[in-house]
Amino acid sequence: MKITANNPKRKSWLPVEKDSDFPIQNIPFGVFLTKDDITTIGTRIGNSAIDLAAFQQLGYFEGIPLTDDIFMQDSLNDFIADGRTTWRLVRNRIADIFDSKNDKLKNNKKHCEEIIFNIDEVEMLLPVDIGDYTDFYSSKDHATNVGTMFRDPENALLPNWLHIPVGYHGRASSVVVSGTKIRRPSGQTLPQGASEPVFGPCKLLDFEVEMGFITTAANDLGKPVPVSEARNHIFGMVLLNDWSARDIQKWEYVPLGPFLAKNFASTISPWVVTLDALEPYKSKGPEQDPKPLPYLEEEGLNSYDIKLLTSIKPKKQEETLVSTTNFNNLYWSIAQQLAHQTVNGCNVRAGDLYGSGTISGKEKSSYGSMLELTWKGTEPLKMSDGTERKFILDGDTVIMRGHCDNGEVRIGFGECTGKIKKALTFEDN
Repeated sequence: MKITANNPKRKSWLPVEKDSDFPIQNIPFGVFLTKDDITTIGTRIGNSAIDLAAFQQLGYFEGIPLTDDIFMQDSLNDFIADGRTTWRLVRNRIADIFDSKNDKLKNNKKHCEEIIFNIDEVEMLLPVDIGDYTDFYSSKDHATNVGTMFRDPENALLPNWLHIPVGYHGRASSVVVSGTKIRRPSGQTLPQGASEPVFGPCKLLDFEVEMGFITTAANDLGKPVPVSEARNHIFGMVLLNDWSARDIQKWEYVPLGPFLAKNFASTISPWVVTLDALEPYKSKGPEQDPKPLPYLEEEGLNSYDIKLLTSIKPKKQEETLVSTTNFNNLYWSIAQQLAHQTVNGCNVRAGDLYGSGTISGKEKSSYGSMLELTWKGTEPLKMSDGTERKFILDGDTVIMRGHCDNGEVRIGFGECTGKIKKALTFEDN
């Protein structure tokens, strides 16, 4: 089925500002609370939030086989479970109805009032009920930087890294939507020169520039998903900030990897941009040497040209851009990640979240974490207010943005933000 929603010549009768992340070619999906306290699934064009439950009830999805309540949910899970054919039919229909040449809804003032809200009138919610969360470690430049810092340049990458998409299972319950304030975590750390650990608030709080992808139900337990079919089971992508407590992580990660250092919070953007919408921005990822084993071999364009920008906004001050990188820097593709996740028979469900791992490029300005940008705190970053940052301070807001632009159409993901609150003590509880 053709993706007509991506037509670069299409214009909407809804107002769309120049360089908006949400032209009519995007049509992402999210969940929001309306001004009438109704939770609904919706989409966005420009600064207009579109209530898809009302859109369906008023007959605009006529002819598309949908259950009556598919958009009357507090998560996208049921819609995601319907599969790619449904996603494509729905996006195509939305694009047709909001096309500047279509007057069917445009001239119906009553219907417009029921369906269309200003984005400022709605509260964005977590878009999916996340059952499982896997985080990968798939940027070669990031893994090399971290390995260089904590081991040595000659052994920066461990022997398995160039052969498998390294990953671990994260904590789904602490994934939160953009705008949620993040409490500084506490835990055990081993101070420099000490022989015994101490307990207290994290001192080396960090962000990680990642992207997440969300799956539909892909396979039965015991049946792998071939790499050639993996993208058919990926609904779309979000911005992901996988917060990290570096000092807690350094003490706890041997031998089983991060635990309290990562499970306190991960922030995602509220709008899920479909792989269909990203199709015009496919690109070729880094060359893989050595050649992957056959179950991971992938032909053609296997990545996406997504520019990722991260800023730090100190309390009551202007934000400072600290990192500019690109999703295309990811060594292991999302299809390879999903194929590897399932090669042992692990089953994948609708609403599962997968993190790309921190995305860094070769230049310092493209590093995807404070750990790298300040090189373990030895090279502080200067903020626009004149202060310096080695890591994230209480009151700081981290803002991540991402967009694609092929010269014809620019689409984006909006923002992924989180403001840091001071740590709680036992006395606060």
